[in-house]
Amino acid sequence: MHPKAKDYRKIYHYNYGATRLALKRALANYPPLEKVLYDKDRARHPIMQFKVPRLWRPPYVQISLDIPDLERNKKIITSIPRSDRIILELGTPLIKRYGTKVISELREIARDVFFVADLKTLDVGKVEVDLAYEETADAVVAAGVASVQTLNAFIHEAQRFGIYAAVDMLNAEDPIEKLRILKEFPDIVILHRGIDEETGRTLGLELIQQLRQTFKDKRFLIAVAGGIVPETAREALAKGADIIIVGRYVTQSRDIERAVRELLKTTPEMREDIDLFRVHEE
Repeated sequence: MHPKAKDYRKIYHYNYGATRLALKRALANYPPLEKVLYDKDRARHPIMQFKVPRLWRPPYVQISLDIPDLERNKKIITSIPRSDRIILELGTPLIKRYGTKVISELREIARDVFFVADLKTLDVGKVEVDLAYEETADAVVAAGVASVQTLNAFIHEAQRFGIYAAVDMLNAEDPIEKLRILKEFPDIVILHRGIDEETGRTLGLELIQQLRQTFKDKRFLIAVAGGIVPETAREALAKGADIIIVGRYVTQSRDIERAVRELLKTTPEMREDIDLFRVHEE
């Protein structure tokens, strides 16, 4: 009971009514399990008044904010349509210019969005996770070419704090072998073709099924990055990707909202989550 509650008649009526409603719902099997699972990550915490975003309902579109211009990125964020399928990545150039504090600053205009800090950690894995965590990052990214010791420390520290550990396999010679020898397994594996390598359409999509088959006993998401447009997004999602990471197609578009909506239309699951007004009915 709230310490300021003084009217015992109101307290009785509120509690009695709440109990009756709970029993009525229970007898009617309401809410069904599907609704509970659907809504559990979409509601605001009753005390903290913000959502705790988790990646339990893929697929997602991850928008890479890698332009090293804070004001430009603020405008991009405000132009993005609302969707539970949107992830915002604070790109390496942006973080290098402004430091990890840029995470908290952009959080002020996108409070309920899942934020990825693309640190591309190569050393001192624990330290870099701590820096991103303190600025409210929901996920951190290490470079797959880092040493096994660094990656183990990085993943362990992220999972200890309850945030996602992602490993970017950009330039990694054998991603599967690298993952196999890790003591800790990441939450997200990123198959990434760098900007300087984008001379063809190959995105390494054949690795998606290889990863699934090799690590059947692991729970992890697969993200695909590098030259993503709606066409390649459909291809990646059809082959089993959970996250498509998009940069220039959105951030350099003259119509950011349209570009994002085109990406969100690539699967029925993402399309139905755009700008939803949620009405809860008995």
